[in-house]
Amino acid sequence: MSPSALSALLAVAAASVVLAQPDPAAPTPLYSKHYAYPSGIPYQVDYNTAAIRGPQVGYNICNSTTDNQQSMCQTSFANHIDDFCLWAPPKPNSTIGDSEGQEVAWCTKRGHGTRLIPNGALKGVQVVKTPNYIQFVGFIDQVQINIAPNDYGGELDPHGADMRGNPLGALMYSNAFPSNNGNNNSYQQVSDWTNFMGGDAFCMKICDPNGHNQGQLCQNIYDRLGCEFNAPNNAKNGTFEVCEGEDAIPPGVYVSAGQTLTYFQPPESLGPITTVPYAPIAPASSNCVTYHSTDLYAHLPTPTSGAASTAINLGNSHGATRSSSAGAAASTSNGASAVGISSVATVAGVVFAMVFLS
Repeated sequence: MSPSALSALLAVAAASVVLAQPDPAAPTPLYSKHYAYPSGIPYQVDYNTAAIRGPQVGYNICNSTTDNQQSMCQTSFANHIDDFCLWAPPKPNSTIGDSEGQEVAWCTKRGHGTRLIPNGALKGVQVVKTPNYIQFVGFIDQVQINIAPNDYGGELDPHGADMRGNPLGALMYSNAFPSNNGNNNSYQQVSDWTNFMGGDAFCMKICDPNGHNQGQLCQNIYDRLGCEFNAPNNAKNGTFEVCEGEDAIPPGVYVSAGQTLTYFQPPESLGPITTVPYAPIAPASSNCVTYHSTDLYAHLPTPTSGAASTAINLGNSHGATRSSSAGAAASTSNGASAVGISSVATVAGVVFAMVFLS
């Protein structure tokens, strides 16, 4: 990346910090709170009852006593294709926009003290390991993890308008970074991460705390652009694979007529985003290993019929509106089709998009 592009990225990141206003009752940003796993983790990271949004709804000390489908654990893990968690609501039939501060961890492996993603809910997963981050992208029956059908969701991250994160008090750990030297028993806290949920799909990117360019590679300022722009990928429904890959160009950065430029997401007050000046490109990947889902997730619990509901709550306390119209497929430079599902689906107004191979 050119110095001018990096400077522009740092400038917009600084501007986003200015726009975000820490809660006076809870002034320490979530991303700057660090806890050794497991001995240093408090019962609750965000316990301040005087804060505007109140304290977090769950807890961060999670163990065998909380290892059940009613767990309110808000400590998450992203390790391997058979061992990762997603943020999703604690109550059935919830929209991400209404529940973003209360999401809990839903995991693929027992032992983290969390809820488990029901068997069969995951329809395809691609994990790409790059020099500086690990990216999880996939397809999921979202009603099985309490997300309302037809909710196209939004972004969860350790920032938020009050810098307390969404969900509040959320912690993220991993044992899979190169800097961990292959020690699966030693977890590193991840401070730069992003997780988009909705539209029966998800993407999550976690940046190596000892890597380079974490703040740009795991940006949290393009929350209206969804997975297609924040986590370019070649994930395929029905395929479960792990690949090696190169770092993507940071979100918002693109090259036009030989110049490196930076696109800035417009404010929501200007209405839906209808055009973006560039098409995201999924970086090259190699050494992909394919798995059978039954080998990865056979131990997961049977889905319960009570997880789904036909009633969908489309309102929220911030007055945002929602739509759920699917955009037409558009050809991309990597030979895939970008299926854009536009939705003012959260307070941020997300355009959630995935990349499907044609």
